[in-house]
Amino acid sequence: MITGFLESGKTEFINYTLSQPYFQINGRTLLIVCEEGEVEYEKKLLEETNTVMEVIDDEAAFTADNLSALDKKHRPERVIVEFNGMWNYKAVKLPWFWNIEQQITTIDASTFPAYYTNMKSLLTEMLRKSELIIFNRCDGLGDELATYKRNVKAVNQRAEIVFEDKDGEINQIFEEDLPFDLKADPIELDGFGYGIFFIDAMDNPERYRGKKIRFTAQVMKPEEVEAGYFVPGRMAMTCCAEDMTFLGYLCRYDRLDEINNKDWIDLTARVDVARLPEYEGNEGPVLTAVSLKQTKAPAPKDQIISFS
Repeated sequence: MITGFLESGKTEFINYTLSQPYFQINGRTLLIVCEEGEVEYEKKLLEETNTVMEVIDDEAAFTADNLSALDKKHRPERVIVEFNGMWNYKAVKLPWFWNIEQQITTIDASTFPAYYTNMKSLLTEMLRKSELIIFNRCDGLGDELATYKRNVKAVNQRAEIVFEDKDGEINQIFEEDLPFDLKADPIELDGFGYGIFFIDAMDNPERYRGKKIRFTAQVMKPEEVEAGYFVPGRMAMTCCAEDMTFLGYLCRYDRLDEINNKDWIDLTARVDVARLPEYEGNEGPVLTAVSLKQTKAPAPKDQIISFS
């Protein structure tokens, strides 16, 4: 599934993918195009790659039955869908025998702020399940890219995010854009800073290994968490008031009976890095409480963090 708004680079990405040697595999490819932009698919490329294209440009026609009929007609080994970004992705129904191997979202970085502001709900549904998110046309947007990354990570923490300009992929580390002092001991995190830390620590855990952080957190004690651990964190608004997420990392603490679920605490913790099932075999942050004391809840307007 290739998602994104019109002229976001979906067709260019699919053309590039079809032409790569690693995609030259046996069997037919069914390409379903749900909107036609300025860039087109060349007939020669489709023939050379054994790809047949079908157009479904009416949202009401994008149904499991119609997709099943196309499957029966062409008997493809694989299907690529160039999805219309203005359609309701949440309502998509695929044939029961189709499995989504990968979802990729392309974004024109020059128009991202407008879409993020005015069409956040549609954008969020596309981003939420994407494994790869490609920001293209990033020329001249160095300072803004850190904010774009935070906006996306607030919705989908596990997605790989790639920035590209006219010269190719941008390998940029945004350490200088962090809203806190990495050399401080401990690193002081306000509400906004905690949100940035949470996202950055998942992407760059080694940046924080052995460092101490201090922040105001709410206690969560899930039943499935290993004995001796709890989850300190904050609620975050990732899309709208109805779309809230608790952001927190596991924390070791040897006096768990002294704190209750939903208590507010001032926590100073050391950041370690460990390989946990929650990280799907990868390494990620784990906290160890250095000091912990109960505190008053922040004002209601400060209890929810954002990434803007």
